[in-house]
Amino acid sequence: MPNITVELLRGRTLDQRREFVAAVTEQAVDILGARRQDVRIVFTEIGGDDVANGGVLAVDDNSRAEVLARVHGSE
Repeated sequence: MPNITVELLRGRTLDQRREFVAAVTEQAVDILGARRQDVRIVFTEIGGDDVANGGVLAVDDNSRAEVLARVHGSE
């Protein structure tokens, strides 16, 4: 049974999550030979101040502005 954990910045829509889990599940079935009902995906949302890439917090990274704007707009 594949257990897949996905960490992502807050702000993804429900439709984006649905599309993601459908695609990842399909690949797990095709590549790993898993049964569809056995593919488990867990999302862990993190804030822009919880993660940094290249020494820059995501909240300070202008290339992430679109995602972060959705986060702050929904709070």
